[in-house]
Amino acid sequence: MSDMMDDIAQDFLIEAQEIAARLGEELVSLERSPTDSELLNAVFRGFHTIKGGAGFLNLKPMVELCHALEEQFGEVRAGKRLLDPELCDGAQEALDHVVRMLAELGAGVELQPAPDGLMVRLARAEAGGPPAPAAAATPTAAKSEDITEQEFDQLLDHLAGKGPAPTAPVANSATRAAPPAPSRRAAAAAKSKPSEATKEVGVETTIRIDTKRLDAIVNLVGELVLVRNRLKTLRGGSRRDDEVDRVVASLDVSVTRLQSAVMKTRMQPVGRVFSRFPKVARDVARAVKKEVELELQGAETELDRTLVESLADPLVHLVRNAIDHGVEAPDVRERVGKPRMGRVVLAARQEGDHIAIEVRDDGGGIDPEVIKTKAREKGLIDADTAARLGPEECLQLIFLPGFSTKAEVTDISGRGVGMDVVQSKIRELNGRVTIHSKLGEGSRFLIRVPLTLAILPALLVHTCGRVFALPLASVQEVLPFQPEMLRWVDGREILDLRQHPLPLIFLRRWLGEPPSESTSHVVLLVTGEGLLGLVVDQVRGREEVVIKPLPRSLREVKGHVGATLTGDGRMALILDVDALAHS
Repeated sequence: MSDMMDDIAQDFLIEAQEIAARLGEELVSLERSPTDSELLNAVFRGFHTIKGGAGFLNLKPMVELCHALEEQFGEVRAGKRLLDPELCDGAQEALDHVVRMLAELGAGVELQPAPDGLMVRLARAEAGGPPAPAAAATPTAAKSEDITEQEFDQLLDHLAGKGPAPTAPVANSATRAAPPAPSRRAAAAAKSKPSEATKEVGVETTIRIDTKRLDAIVNLVGELVLVRNRLKTLRGGSRRDDEVDRVVASLDVSVTRLQSAVMKTRMQPVGRVFSRFPKVARDVARAVKKEVELELQGAETELDRTLVESLADPLVHLVRNAIDHGVEAPDVRERVGKPRMGRVVLAARQEGDHIAIEVRDDGGGIDPEVIKTKAREKGLIDADTAARLGPEECLQLIFLPGFSTKAEVTDISGRGVGMDVVQSKIRELNGRVTIHSKLGEGSRFLIRVPLTLAILPALLVHTCGRVFALPLASVQEVLPFQPEMLRWVDGREILDLRQHPLPLIFLRRWLGEPPSESTSHVVLLVTGEGLLGLVVDQVRGREEVVIKPLPRSLREVKGHVGATLTGDGRMALILDVDALAHS
């Protein structure tokens, strides 16, 4: 019985977290369109569904809070009160506590009730009016709510992936006994529902799978890709056999299809992350007293599940900064001829084997000179360095640890943390972030990350008889090496590329090896510091490689992010281009 309850609790937790994320977006939309009955019903159903599951699991603090919300939105549905700012603010605050309780449930700790003050505010019959009758105003009024047998069956169906969430209001009598433990009939129903659901027509085709199993499948496919690469290498050798060629070609197609199919099982829409941002934007705008509209674009774009969650924190920083730093105050916007309400866009789109996510605003833009001055004042750069920086390079200074343009520290910003975290996190994902800004018109932060972290498109290069892999997303161009392209500046060799000097690194020297006449190519790499020229002995070509973590003894070695096996069976280290730039 306890195992069954654990399974039901886990299903409820996953479902409730998804509903809570959706409620954040729906509440913001409802606040803007208070007469939208469909949105109102969706919000009511969301809290009601969470309450029903919490009641079955005897999660009293969550039942009490969701009941108070359900009561008030029920009053709005019945036309007995208006959807006023007090209710909107209270609902948003209450949702924060619901999310907090779900986190406590997931952590296995006791749920802490919502503050009494919030419960009393939610119990008011109308904005600024007297408290509602005692049964509704008392925080413990809904402590012992039960759900009907029909609603219980409907909830089990919903958690099992069959049918919609319960929609009928739960009885709200305060005199009922506490929700009983599940009966034998309930236990049998919970176990039988999934198997029965598979026989129904129109059943959902999605299923939650243990991510460890998915990761194991991805690793197996990765090994198969390596075998495919070796066979292709053999085919390109001196032996030519038509039959072998046909088999390898067939294997190539099959592996590619299998790889694509398996990778899709890991794909999730970025909307899973995007759904939380309307609430984030609303809360930040309220805190800094600005009027801001957040527009979401491309929420259906899919990428690897590990990337979906990893992008959440960087995007939170960017959206908060766009509102706090980018969008001007309403009166300032009016003075310069802009609408009082600012606009922030969070957009995603697929670009080949990469995903591009951008956060842009229509604010005042970023002044490169202000950035440079602040960096100097904080001691992050010296005067000589500042004098050599161009406008685009000045913008990159905001990614330095400790940088901030805020004169005062607030709950939103000013502590000098955030943007450096954004860049570090994106680098960990083998991606990069760039800035485009125009004074008076706004700023645009563009993040590009690979679709997946399991298989990496790479450029293979040879130096000192060893093979190295460079993430293809960082490769801008490959040029033949010519000694006359070299120049000396401040005692260092640079690459004179079309009259634009670029930093230059000889991979041989970086490895501690003596120079050689075998140098043949320069690979132009895009790094967080700008363009960099990497001189190598040979360029082998493009290949999809399977990323393998380095042994523990080598993880502290700078300049490498992993290893892989090439098509000929040799090990290749995957170079960290940003570490090369810092070196």
